[in-house]
Amino acid sequence: MSRVDTAWLRMERPTNPMMITGVLMFAEPMSLARLRQVVKQRFLAYRRFRQKAVDTPAGASWQTDENFDLDWHVQHAALPGRGGKRALERFVSQLASTPLSHSRPLWQFHLVERYDGGSALVARIHHSYADGIALVQVLLSLTDTTPEPRSGSELPQAWLKKDHADVARRVGAVDRYMKLGSKVVEKGMEVYRDPGLAGVLAKEGGEIARELLHALALSDDPPSLLRGRLGVSKRVAWAEPLDLEEVKAVGRACDCTVNDVLMATAAGALRNYMIERGDDIAGVTLRATVPVNLRPLEHAKQLGNHFGLVFLELPVGEGNPIRRLERVAECMNGLKNSRQAIVAFGLLAALGMVPSAVQGLALELFSRKATAVATNVPGPQQPLYLAGCTLREMMFWVPQTGSIGVGISILSYNGRVHFGLIADGKLIPDPDAVISRFGAEFDKLLYLALMGDWDITLNAFDAEALIPAVN
Repeated sequence: MSRVDTAWLRMERPTNPMMITGVLMFAEPMSLARLRQVVKQRFLAYRRFRQKAVDTPAGASWQTDENFDLDWHVQHAALPGRGGKRALERFVSQLASTPLSHSRPLWQFHLVERYDGGSALVARIHHSYADGIALVQVLLSLTDTTPEPRSGSELPQAWLKKDHADVARRVGAVDRYMKLGSKVVEKGMEVYRDPGLAGVLAKEGGEIARELLHALALSDDPPSLLRGRLGVSKRVAWAEPLDLEEVKAVGRACDCTVNDVLMATAAGALRNYMIERGDDIAGVTLRATVPVNLRPLEHAKQLGNHFGLVFLELPVGEGNPIRRLERVAECMNGLKNSRQAIVAFGLLAALGMVPSAVQGLALELFSRKATAVATNVPGPQQPLYLAGCTLREMMFWVPQTGSIGVGISILSYNGRVHFGLIADGKLIPDPDAVISRFGAEFDKLLYLALMGDWDITLNAFDAEALIPAVN
């Protein structure tokens, strides 16, 4: 097992199981037998998913499960009562709170055969197998672009993004930073204990040291109702999807990216929820750790974890929606020009091999500097089918680490954008109260974009006169 994958295996905590959880909703009922056939033919084509993780003091490894039982990994499930959205959210919450058994390969599929006139599939896969981007591609590889499978599927063209050049520039640097990772962790812990060593490290380590020192110098995220002692119960919810073309329209009006618009929308939703719960958010900025892919998407199905992390600022204390968007875009642009993601990857590689006491210290140190984990995965923009059933909606959640208890997930599919939230039950017992605000927050941005002068970029100052109309 690679060092980074080992790190994710060892990050497992009762308060934060290291699972990536996804839910796929279908327009038609799906049979359990047909699903098992697809899983056997396509999912198990990845030899890794017949293997279980074995961790020893000498290191972790993948070992074939000689007693592999497909019926245990692909199970039938039923929702109580009428089995609506809330019932499915509670069911997914229960699964997201329940660790996978380490005596077997660390994944399971749960098929709800009757849901909203069709069916739903809940997938749980341990983070040690691969990162979220890779596992979404694995799940998509179970699907087809037509109701009946056919040879020469067009699926790869349906979801692969042409990002070779951007990612390729990072790949060469990844190996260099992995080799330096152990030294960085060692030196970083020394700096943490003795800040006076920062100047020495900066001279010795060059760029990687500067990035580490920048991360170490970040203040802890401010106290809020979104931080606190974690429990063992997770809560999940998802919003009604947004129209992707409308999101792009806001981005064009404000000269920013789709991702900027979506993260600003998330910040606005958290802001309104915190105000309603009585939190004082005047001038408050929270941070979210955001995964950054470090390999071309077509290589994602090789599994493993190949991503870094950056700290994105969420200005929840900013009342002007356009100014909030500008600040998110400004921070995102700065992160694109930094080496923060690759440094984080090197640190994760090092953490996979250090003693658990050091790993725990480093994990706690960095997790205190953020309040949430936020992911955005671009999916295919055409209808897909699994086992002959139409994939209507899908959502996923990545695990949080250390003391972080909130996760925001964004996934685009077939012209729509899906928002999901996972949170510790002690921090946000009512995630639907947060997720229901996403649509309203986006509508504010859309209204301001449509009311502005389309010949010039909409800015916060010009939006001030229009804001009373959206409140």
